[in-house]
Amino acid sequence: MLVIGLMSGTSADAVDAALVAWPDGEQAQPFELLAFCELPLGEELQARIHRLAAGRVPGPDALAELARLDVELGERFAEAARAVADRAGQDLARIDVIASHGQTVAHHPEHRTTLQIGAPSVIAERTGCTTIANFRVRDIAAGGEGAPLAPFFHWAVMGDPTECRLVLNLGGIANVTWLPAAATARQVVAFDVGPANSLMDGIVSLASDGAERFDRDGRRARRGNVDERLLQELLADSYLRRPPPKSTGRERYGLAEAEALWAQCQEGGGNLDDLLATLVALVAQSVADAARDFLGAPRIDRLLVGGGGARNPALMAALEERGPAPNVEPFDAVGVPAAAAEAMAFSLMGRNARLGLQNHLPRTTGARSVRILGEVVPGS
Repeated sequence: MLVIGLMSGTSADAVDAALVAWPDGEQAQPFELLAFCELPLGEELQARIHRLAAGRVPGPDALAELARLDVELGERFAEAARAVADRAGQDLARIDVIASHGQTVAHHPEHRTTLQIGAPSVIAERTGCTTIANFRVRDIAAGGEGAPLAPFFHWAVMGDPTECRLVLNLGGIANVTWLPAAATARQVVAFDVGPANSLMDGIVSLASDGAERFDRDGRRARRGNVDERLLQELLADSYLRRPPPKSTGRERYGLAEAEALWAQCQEGGGNLDDLLATLVALVAQSVADAARDFLGAPRIDRLLVGGGGARNPALMAALEERGPAPNVEPFDAVGVPAAAAEAMAFSLMGRNARLGLQNHLPRTTGARSVRILGEVVPGS
């Protein structure tokens, strides 16, 4: 089956699109990534998404902005689907299904709700392809957190018969998937650890008045020194100590938290480089603490890292220093391009939904039992 996966993460900086050829049966392997591309959303659209998610759009305008962004993002997701098909030299008429995660603007499992926008009907209309979206909602309806969902993909394509692996995705949020050797679905443990790039990116943008969107190559963090006192304060966060299943997002580690940390840094006479170095240490230490406290892992042979954080040398160095495993490598080491992994994950989820197969791991989300996630909009 030819399936396009579409994903926009917590950073809301781009739509990732992956076209994958999957087997027609129940097994996920062998698979082939035919093409991958990133469609930047642009600073203005990114800022609008972040304002909406942070509750900064005035009350009378909030619903209108939500509706506008839903349609505008649907158009951008459709554009990304066309672009990745073109890159692979495939006609959209040959695509079996498009699977779109959408753009999360609210995630409140404590209230039994989550909201992803990027209208799937617009995607189906612009591409002519059957489109499956709103994966998280069914999991929450079944008693789960609605996240994380990528662990199903990690288990299906990245497990190993002899090696114990910890899969770490560093997007806006850090999430882990524990894959014991020869793991069954019921043995996989996965959850959102805490913040990854969301706070760092937000603080860089605030400090530069929007001129910079992230710490490129971790240069500032590598120049800085870790403030151990602040690090211990951040590690005392109640979310980090909460046992799984659990999930979080920009509603907890977003603009408001970034503003508070940057204001605290300025008031205390600190500097940006030291604050970023401390946040890098927070990511690495929180992952190590989570592995120790919540996984009960007798050994971790390899730590596999994906997401934008895998391209940050400062983060990778911190994981080697503070992380839970002696071997730290990008997803690429096991045949999954780190940049494409999340879009590939939703491609697999879409394939399984189309075939009527399991496409999530209830143990990792807290759902009562297996469901088939996703809502279908028929193509032309």
